[in-house]
Amino acid sequence: MEETVHTTRPAHPRPEQEAVPERPTRRGWAAVGAVAAATFTVVTSEMLPVGLLTPMGRSLGVSEGAAGLALTVTGLVAAASAPLLTPLLGRRDRRAVLCALMLLLTAGNLLAAWAPHFGVLMAGRVLVGVGMGGVWTVAASLAARLVPGRPAGAATSLIFSGIAVASVLGVPAGTYLGEAAGWRTAFIAVGALGAAVAVALAVLLPRLPVARAARLGGLFRLAGERTVRIGLLAIALLVTGHFTAYTYVRPVLEDVSGAGPGLIGALLLAYGIAGVVGNFAGAAGAARSPRRALLVISAVLAAAVLLVPELGGSPPAGGALLVVWGLAYGGVSVAAQTWLQAAVPHAREAAAALFVGVFNASIALGAAVGGRVADGAGLAAVLWTGGALAAGALVVVAVARSEPEAGAAGEADEG
Repeated sequence: MEETVHTTRPAHPRPEQEAVPERPTRRGWAAVGAVAAATFTVVTSEMLPVGLLTPMGRSLGVSEGAAGLALTVTGLVAAASAPLLTPLLGRRDRRAVLCALMLLLTAGNLLAAWAPHFGVLMAGRVLVGVGMGGVWTVAASLAARLVPGRPAGAATSLIFSGIAVASVLGVPAGTYLGEAAGWRTAFIAVGALGAAVAVALAVLLPRLPVARAARLGGLFRLAGERTVRIGLLAIALLVTGHFTAYTYVRPVLEDVSGAGPGLIGALLLAYGIAGVVGNFAGAAGAARSPRRALLVISAVLAAAVLLVPELGGSPPAGGALLVVWGLAYGGVSVAAQTWLQAAVPHAREAAAALFVGVFNASIALGAAVGGRVADGAGLAAVLWTGGALAAGALVVVAVARSEPEAGAAGEADEG
């Protein structure tokens, strides 16, 4: 007998947050824009070392491999801090919380910029990780509070677009600034951006009190709910699979597709632009059916990655598959978040904390898996492994046979 999961509200709901206005306002959309700027800033801060590893290592007297820990540690700290911060924040006004977290992120970037040795740099990156985990958790749950009702889906996609735009604009801009004026200047610039965003959040966001604080035990119980568990497992497989393969995308483009150094930058830019488009396309699909959106994303992502060794043997073919890959991966965050928000509309922020924790842990796991496979079996095996993991997400969502109601994500916590 087929099992069906129904997501219903309690008979006497205790909303996680206070009521919001029934109709979105221009100020509400401005607040959403400020939150999107926050997600852009935290992801730019996280990924900034990617283009600066060589000058950072040379300046601090460490290898590029050691300098790469500045990225790994930040992701792991964000993964751990997201579920731990949520209970610690209690019922504090989320506007004040977001401002404080952005200032913490600013402090981390400025500490990294000043760092006289590698240990101080790592301390700054730990602060960035805490700020990132907290900002992402709070931001991911705010769309329906700032722009309630049906437009909440569009607001969610706008908030998550900051992640995709950071890959297209933020990281390349930081890399360019680092090459032109030094890597420390790049960290100072991102720190200044964080401070400016904190001011914008303080001005544009309304008060965002929380009626009921989350508890750590409640997070574990939430993770045990079947629909939530399915969503988290799909996220883990998709993100681990993506980063297993994408971590080595440059050598893949060079060795498999035969792309020269001058072409790789253009191909990665095309991938990033496709990711922005995929973010909004994924949001539109998830607003109608989170399950169908995740099925399509998983299938397309798995196919694109698996076909690179077979069909991506030239720069045009490899570039075309990379664009399809970017379109699919661009929708992962917003579609998965929509699934979780609809599954537990009474605990949106707690669901976001689980999402952020699993997402960032999967980034670190994917990079580690990709490294082991690349060293042991070669680049083609990296792509096969990443594609197989994405296909695993397709199976998980397909056998679920049911999904939370997509409309619940836009209705949650309203009253």
